[in-house]
Amino acid sequence: MLQIGDEAVYFSAVFLLVMLATRSAIWATVLTAFLYTFMVMFRFPPVPADRAARVLRPRAPSPGSVPVVAHRGGSHDAPENTLAAIREASRNGATGVELDLSFTADGVPVLMHDDTVDRSTNGSGPISKLQFVQLRRLNAAAHHRMKDRFSGEKVPTLQEAVEECIRHQLIIFFDVKGQPDMAVSVLHGMFKKFPVLYNSSIVSSFEPKVIYKMRQTDPYVVTALTHRPWRLSRFGDGTPRSLSTWSQLWTSVLDVLLDWAHHHVLWKLCGISAILVQKDFISWDYVQYWAERGVEVVGWTVNTAVEKEYYQNLLKISYMTDSLLEDCDPHY
Repeated sequence: MLQIGDEAVYFSAVFLLVMLATRSAIWATVLTAFLYTFMVMFRFPPVPADRAARVLRPRAPSPGSVPVVAHRGGSHDAPENTLAAIREASRNGATGVELDLSFTADGVPVLMHDDTVDRSTNGSGPISKLQFVQLRRLNAAAHHRMKDRFSGEKVPTLQEAVEECIRHQLIIFFDVKGQPDMAVSVLHGMFKKFPVLYNSSIVSSFEPKVIYKMRQTDPYVVTALTHRPWRLSRFGDGTPRSLSTWSQLWTSVLDVLLDWAHHHVLWKLCGISAILVQKDFISWDYVQYWAERGVEVVGWTVNTAVEKEYYQNLLKISYMTDSLLEDCDPHY
C-alpha cells in the first residue's frame, strides 16, 4: 500500500498544481478532496500477501533459486502458446508459464499473442476473423526453428492450456491484450471451474482497465500490471513509433504521465500484487521501491545467462524467459 508520506506528497502536489492552474484555493481543495475520496472509495485492497506469495514465490527449480516463468510457454524451446510449449517448460524446470489470451470470430478463447496468425502459424489474417474450426486446421509450429519436431501442433483453447498447466503443476500468468469484458468473463469462469487457479495463477495486462475489471469481478484473483516505460512513443528496441515530431512529442508526454500513474496511482487503485516490467528498466532500487509497497517485481524477457545470473543472484526476483536451455535473441 502507499505509505502515508507518499499520499501526503502526491495529494499536496495535486493541490499545488490545481492552485497554480486555477489560482483558487477553493477549487484546489475541492478537486484534491474529490480525488482522495475517489481513491478511498473505489480502490481494491490487494489479495492477502501469503496467498499472493503462493503464486509469485512458489517452489523454485532448486534451493536458493528464484521462480522462472517460460514466456509464451518458452517460445524458443517450443512453438509459443501451445500445449507442447507447456510440456517442454515443465520438463525444462520452469516454475510457471506466461500465456496470451485471444478470441476467435465465434468467441472461443484460445492462446495467441498477435492480432493475426501469420507469424506463428501457416495461416493468414486476423484471429478475430477466423472461426475456431478454421484456426484448428493451422499448424502452430509452421515457423518455429524446430518445426519438424513439433509438426502439426495446434493452437489450443484456453481450457486445454489450463488443464495442461494444472497437470504439470505450473503457475500460470494469463496475459490479456484486449477485449476486457470478454476476457474477464472467461477467466472468471475458469477460476470457478478450476478453483486451484486462485493459488496457482495471476492475471496481467498492459491495460489497467482489464485489471480493475478483473478485481471488480473477482477480488480474490491475484493480479499484475505489465509496464514498459516509453511504450506509447517508442517500440521495444527504442525506435520512435512516429515520424512526426509533434506526434512523437505528444506520445512522449503521455508516456511520462502513464509512467507516473503506474507508480503512484494505478497500482493502488487496482490492488495489484505484482508489476511485470521490461528487463532493461529494473534495478535494485526499483525492486526495493515496490517491495516497500508490498508489490513483487517480475522482469521480462530475460534471455541470456548473464542477465539470468543478475536476476538470480543480485536482484533475487522472478523473471520470464523465452528459453530455459540456452541464450536466445532479445525479445521486446
